[in-house]
Amino acid sequence: MKMRKTLGIMLMMLPLAAFAQNAINGTWKIDLNKLQMDSKPQVFELKEGMYSCATCDPKVMIKADGQDQKVTGNPYADTLSVRIVDDNTIERVGKKDGKISFRETLAVSPDGKSSTFKYEGHPAGSSQTVNASGMYSRVGEPEAGAHAVSGSWKVDKWDSVSDNALTFTYAMNGDEVNFKASTGENYSAKFDGKDYPFHGDPGTTSVVLKKIDANTFEETYKRNGEVTGSSRMTISPDGKSLNMVSQDMRRGTTDRMVAEKASGEQMADK
Repeated sequence: MKMRKTLGIMLMMLPLAAFAQNAINGTWKIDLNKLQMDSKPQVFELKEGMYSCATCDPKVMIKADGQDQKVTGNPYADTLSVRIVDDNTIERVGKKDGKISFRETLAVSPDGKSSTFKYEGHPAGSSQTVNASGMYSRVGEPEAGAHAVSGSWKVDKWDSVSDNALTFTYAMNGDEVNFKASTGENYSAKFDGKDYPFHGDPGTTSVVLKKIDANTFEETYKRNGEVTGSSRMTISPDGKSLNMVSQDMRRGTTDRMVAEKASGEQMADK
């Protein structure tokens, strides 16, 4: 991903608030073709009836018997089940208060070198369903005597993600920023370094905003006071794209994304 573009001298002389308000306002959609996922692999093991995920947050170790098993420390699920579909495929289902929050299938290729995943999510802040699919590639060798899903896997690509998981809006109202995702997550906050409530995501309870320069700002996410991640947003000089660098502090990963503004909104904001 290219380094962020530099604004022209005249643009840099404009007041920060005026530029930010004109440029950030509108509806944005992440371009799946420009998504760059962190190369840090996920590590699974399924052996002797037990399933574990050493890189999950929090780590998981449960029976792989298809039954709901209690888990703690996960804001999105209080039970998790792992069902062995066949020698190459498993299904994982997370539930919160008895309701499914996510369902994922992972199917390993016959040669064991790659796997496909299909994900179905039910966001807490919306009745909409999120669907996604993609492919992992194996890192290293398969584990002898274990189910085919065992080992280290990194995301190669996302084949598809439903629009509702890619689309969000920003709106400036004076010195206040209003954010809303299509799946219901939202906040209203100011660039004053204070914590503001983040709604619709059990994993994020508050957000802090910081201005970096005339076309860059940062969101810091917290869960019950603990910093869990951040996103640095850089608006392109023409106001048509938003470059995002997102860090997951708990997993130690960094993802890069580019969102494009909805057609026709660039001029409407000016």
